[in-house]
Amino acid sequence: MKAVILAAGMCSRIRQVTQGLPKCLLHFGDRTILDYQLESLFDAGISEIAIVVGYAQEHIINHVARWHPEKCRRISFIENPRFAFTNNIYSLWLARDWVEMSDFICLNADVLYHPDIILPAVAARADISVIIDEAWRDETMKVIIRDGQVVAMSKAISREQYSGTYANITTFSRRVCQPLFAEIEALIAEGQVNVFFNVAVERLIARGVLVSYTRTEGLPWAEIDDPSDLWFAQTHIYPRLISELAPGHHLAESEMFSAPPVA
Repeated sequence: MKAVILAAGMCSRIRQVTQGLPKCLLHFGDRTILDYQLESLFDAGISEIAIVVGYAQEHIINHVARWHPEKCRRISFIENPRFAFTNNIYSLWLARDWVEMSDFICLNADVLYHPDIILPAVAARADISVIIDEAWRDETMKVIIRDGQVVAMSKAISREQYSGTYANITTFSRRVCQPLFAEIEALIAEGQVNVFFNVAVERLIARGVLVSYTRTEGLPWAEIDDPSDLWFAQTHIYPRLISELAPGHHLAESEMFSAPPVA
């Protein structure tokens, strides 16, 4: 299985904190979000990783070269030159040739998560499987589940309708690669370059493709879009992450959060 990390975004809502760096280089303790993601993916048995870069891409490339030199031959970079006015649907489309006809897991680069969250997802045998949290979270994409399948994915789903919160991590089987990228290409041809790739997934659902799911099972995770998300990750997610990964470890104040150094 391969992995695609979507890291091209401009992080406009949190740029005052990132100081011009991509969100994936936000530090939690002595590691960045990207470090946690790369380590968890390789530990889960992922063979190759592509990082789609755009905004401030040189910092991501330099960071990987500096801190993951032994894994560089298994990490590829794909440039999204239109990052300023496209969304993750376009970044994923740019990875189509690299993915080829492989099983792959796709995740946004701004998700900090417990590594065990992705293990059931990597083991899933469905054509498409998303990771969901049963808890409601504001400003995050929700899903509706009926008869054991995801039938809708949208930020517009109300609290009365929702079945779970999408953790921004999805697995795709090789069987669905061709129809997935065909739907994405059709959306791009329609000019819909500034939507989430979930729109393509919803079109596949409408065509009869079954979308399964795995659960976070209460393990900590956070998507970091703005300062309030960062505060939530600092105060609720990272302390649990460290505690559960290293029992007996006590956080020093300096470990809670620091801005990443410029590579």
